[in-house]
Amino acid sequence: PRLPVRDFPMSACQSSLCLPVRYFSHVCLSDIFPMSAGQRFSHICLVWVSTDHDDIERVAKSWGAKVHRRSKEVSRDCSTSLETIQEFLKENPEVSVVCNIQATSPCLHPSHLQEALKKITEEGYDSVFSVVRRYQFRWTEVKKGCKECTQPQNLNPAKRPRRQDWNGELYENGSFYFATRDLVMIKGCLQGGKVTYFEMEPQHSVDIDVDIDWPVAEQRVLRFGYFGRGVTLMFCKVSGCLTNGKVFLSVCGEDMVSLHTRDTTGLRMLQKDGVEVVLLVSKDDLLTKSLSKKLEKVTGCEVFQVGEDPLKDVETKFKNLEWKDVAYIGNDAADVSCLSLAGLSAVPADAPACAAQVAKYTCKNVGGSGAVREFAEHVMQQKEQAKAQMKQDRIDRNNF
Repeated sequence: PRLPVRDFPMSACQSSLCLPVRYFSHVCLSDIFPMSAGQRFSHICLVWVSTDHDDIERVAKSWGAKVHRRSKEVSRDCSTSLETIQEFLKENPEVSVVCNIQATSPCLHPSHLQEALKKITEEGYDSVFSVVRRYQFRWTEVKKGCKECTQPQNLNPAKRPRRQDWNGELYENGSFYFATRDLVMIKGCLQGGKVTYFEMEPQHSVDIDVDIDWPVAEQRVLRFGYFGRGVTLMFCKVSGCLTNGKVFLSVCGEDMVSLHTRDTTGLRMLQKDGVEVVLLVSKDDLLTKSLSKKLEKVTGCEVFQVGEDPLKDVETKFKNLEWKDVAYIGNDAADVSCLSLAGLSAVPADAPACAAQVAKYTCKNVGGSGAVREFAEHVMQQKEQAKAQMKQDRIDRNNF
């Protein structure tokens, strides 16, 4: 049997001829997209980010990944992923199965990795790579000035098939490559030995290679990306998220804050959908006890006070907390730990960089002006996708 030691190095180089500081940009706001998928996959030991860039290393560590600092020899424009993986395996001799995840594949899900790995650990394959089915007709290239005519390569024009009558062809999409240690180190390749593929659905097969790919990727991630599933509890910071952070002091001594009706509606939507919502107030907030009670009455949510370390206070009160089932919206440096751990996390558009870098989603609205409603809709959308996937899984199991 193969040793159950398997690490996932993710390629994230400093620069590219196509994209400066490649793979490092905010798309719906997850800095390095597949990291969440890798971390939610229970069969792996570690997720590594292979990079020569200081900012990428910082972001990777903030997500809880380990960093393989690639050498100059494998960080050139002409360097290959294979060279980097070989360097990684030399420094980590205990790894027997390696998966190279491309950081420009934003719609990768844990289930994709799980099913592909089974082909190695249970079916005895030496390498597995991801493909997507395309329905494209290929023709031979004719150089400029040449008098030859182009010729069809995969069709007969006289009997041109309809799409529904043609199975299409399989193309590598570059999302991931599994390989055994021996294949990489002894044979010097990622695809070889007993080899097979894992077919991904077209909606999950989007790649970022040039600048114009970013807006397409953002829309695809919002609809088909992986952010977590099964949210049952949401923590929402009051100051800076539910409110704009302002407290109004009246001459008669009464304190007042303003709430956006969109945000309170968003909270009620979550509650109606079975999500428990807890509002977090800091001990440094200028909210009086009477205002906190008023908030509880207006929103129907529990108001809980936290100190300098919200993570410690939250885990003390809520025992056996499963962070993968938690949504968290915060807006400050103190929220970084919770934002990193939560299955779904977000910050308002005006949040500081330290919080935005670790959040899995950045709202287009600022705090107190619809950010909570926006995140609530995102949480519900992800829950619906999770339910649909579970339903599809049941259908597949019944049919096969």
